[in-house]
Amino acid sequence: MSVLLSKFTTKHNTAPFSQIKIEDYFPAFQEGIVLARAEIDAIVNNPEAPTFENTIVAMDFSGDILDRLSSVFFNLNSAETNDEMQKIAQEVSPLLSEFGNDITLNAALFAKVKAVYDQKESLNLNPEQTTLLDKKYKSFSRNGANLPEEKKNKLREIDKELSKLKLQFEENILAETNAFELHLTDHNHLAGLPEGTIEAARLLAKNQEKEGWIFTLDHPSYVPFLTYADNRELRKKMAIAFGARSFQNNEFDNQENVLKIAKLRFERANLLGYKTHAHFVLEERMSESPEKVFSFLNDLLSKAKPAAQKEFAELSAFAKELDGIEQLEKWDGAYYSEKLKKQLFNLDDEKLKPYFQLEKVLDGAFTVAQKLYGLTFTEVFDIDKYHEEVTTYEVTDSENNLVSIFYADFFPRKGKRNGAWMTSFKSQYVKDGINERPHVSNVCNFTKPTETKPSLLTFNEVTTLFHEFGHGLHGMLADTVYPSLSGTSVYWDFVELPSQIMENWCYEPEALALFANHYETGEIIPIEYVQKIKESASFQEGLATLRQLSFGLLDMAWHGQDPTSITDLKAFETEQFANTQLYPDVKENAMSTAFSHIFQGGYSSGYYSYKWAEVLDADAFEYFQEKGIFNHEVATKFKDNVLSKGGTEHPMILYKRFRGQEPKPEALLKRAGLL
Repeated sequence: MSVLLSKFTTKHNTAPFSQIKIEDYFPAFQEGIVLARAEIDAIVNNPEAPTFENTIVAMDFSGDILDRLSSVFFNLNSAETNDEMQKIAQEVSPLLSEFGNDITLNAALFAKVKAVYDQKESLNLNPEQTTLLDKKYKSFSRNGANLPEEKKNKLREIDKELSKLKLQFEENILAETNAFELHLTDHNHLAGLPEGTIEAARLLAKNQEKEGWIFTLDHPSYVPFLTYADNRELRKKMAIAFGARSFQNNEFDNQENVLKIAKLRFERANLLGYKTHAHFVLEERMSESPEKVFSFLNDLLSKAKPAAQKEFAELSAFAKELDGIEQLEKWDGAYYSEKLKKQLFNLDDEKLKPYFQLEKVLDGAFTVAQKLYGLTFTEVFDIDKYHEEVTTYEVTDSENNLVSIFYADFFPRKGKRNGAWMTSFKSQYVKDGINERPHVSNVCNFTKPTETKPSLLTFNEVTTLFHEFGHGLHGMLADTVYPSLSGTSVYWDFVELPSQIMENWCYEPEALALFANHYETGEIIPIEYVQKIKESASFQEGLATLRQLSFGLLDMAWHGQDPTSITDLKAFETEQFANTQLYPDVKENAMSTAFSHIFQGGYSSGYYSYKWAEVLDADAFEYFQEKGIFNHEVATKFKDNVLSKGGTEHPMILYKRFRGQEPKPEALLKRAGLL
C-alpha cells in the first residue's frame, strides 16, 4: 500500500516526502477517491435518522486521506514541479472536480443534510456548529443540489473543463517565464545594477556554462533590473517580455483560456440562478455584492486618483529634468521612482539591504510572534522535506506544547512558480479529544546567497516575508473543532487581515531593532534610516493605490458582468483600464493572460480584498499603536478573536469582538497620506 494512503508514521505525522515516488501519485488519487466515496456512502446508507453528528460532522471529517494527499501533491506542484507532476495534475484535477460534484449533486446526501438544516432552530447548536451546518447546506444549494438532472450534468461538465483550463493557464505562464532570458556579455550593459544582482546573474550564466550574465523574468532578477538598469532599451526589452507572457499567439498563449474561463464561470453562475460569477462569489464575502465592491473601489479611486495624477506629473517632470525623457513609459516607472525616492529621502534599497539578511529577518518575524503570542520557533533537522533548501521548525507555546510545524522555502528554482504564498500540508482540528496541530508552509522567491554574500532582502521583500508569515500565524494558531472552519478557511476578504497587519511591524523602530542588523558589522539599522522608511512608506501611495484598484476593477469587469460578447481580450482590457491609466499602453502586452490571482488562484471577484483588508488592518493596527505595538492585552484579543477562530463565525462579528467597533476607512487613508 502506498505511503500516501495511510496515516503517516513520521515524527508529528509530517509528510514523508523522501518516501514518495512520482509514480505513486496517480494510483493513490484513484484509491483515495474510492476511500472517500465509501465514507460518503456510509453516511448516505446509515439507517438512523440524520443528526448533526452522523451527517454534518461525519461529512466534515470524511475524505481526510484524500485531502492530505491533495495538499501534498498540489503544494509540490506549485513549489517543486516538473513535466511529470504537471501531467498528473492535468489527469487528476478533472477526477477531483468530478468527485466534488458527486458529493454536492448527491440527492440522497443532500436530503439528509436538508433534514438536519430544517430542524436547525431546535438543535441547540453553538456558533461554530451553526456555521458548519450553514456552510454544509450552502455547499449543496450553491453548487447545484436543487437543480434538475440535465442542469446538474451541465454543471459537472463546466467544472471539469474549468479545472483543466486553470491548470493550463498556470502552466503556460510558467513555460513563458522559463522560456525568456536576457543574456548579456557587454559589461557596459550592467550600468546602474547593484552588485548583488550582477553577481546573481553571473551565477545563473555560470550554471548554464555561459559567459557573461543572465537575467530572467523571475522576480529577484526582473524587479532589480527594471528598478536599476540605466540602459533604457534593455529595460524596455525586459518589461515587454514580462508583460507579453502568454500573449504571443504561440502554443503558450492564454487569450483563449481567459475568455473560456470567464464565460464558463458566467454560465455556471447563471445555471445556479445568479446574475454573474461575482454575484455568486460575493454572496459568501464580507462585501456581499458586486454593487458594494464597485462602490468601495470607486470611492477609493476618487480619493487616490488626484494624488496619483499629481505623483505621475512629478515623476514625469523629474525624468525629463534628469534624462530629457519626453514621455514616461512603463519601463521607466520603477527606475525613476527609485531615483526620486533616493533624492527625496536619501534612501534606496541598496543602502537598506545589508541590514536585512534573510535569516535575521526570519528570526525577527519569529521574535515578533514570540512577543505578541508567546510562540517559540526551533529549527529541527529530523523532519522530512521536499527540497534541501527548505528549513523546518517546531513551533511551541509558553507551556512548551506543540503549536505547529512550520516549513520555510525561500529561493527561486526551475520547478517553482513566481510570487509568495502560504499553504498548509495538514489542517488543525479536534478529533477523539486530540487537538491535531497544523503543518504550515511559507513559500517565497528571494535572492539566493552568492559566493560572497548571504541572501539580503529589499525592504519590499521584508514586508513580503512578514505578510506571508501573518498568513502562517493564522494557520498555526488555529483552534477550532472542525477542519473545514480551521485556520485560513475564512471569507476571502477577511483572509488578508492577519497577513497585512503583520507588515506594520516592519515600519516600527521597536520591531526593527530586533532584527535589522548589518550583516557584516552587526550594527543596528540607524534611526534616521528607520525614520526615512516611515516617511517614505506613503511615497507614491496614490500611484500604488491606483494600480491595485485598476487590478480590482479589471477583475470585477471580467466577472461582474456578462462576458459572452467579449472577443478581443486586449480591446476589453484597454477599455477597463481607461479610467485608471497613466502610462501609455504597450500594444505587445496584456495583463489578463498572466493574471494568475484571478484565473488560476482563488481571487476571481476577490482582488478587491487586498484593499478591503487594508482598511481592516489599518484600523486594527491603530488599536495596537494606541496601547503599544507589543501590548499583551491587544495581542491576546487579536489571537483569541481573529487568529484562532478561523471561519467559525461571521468575520464582522469576530472583528468587532476584537476591536469593539466596525472598521473605519479613515485609518487607511491617514496611513496612505491620502487624507
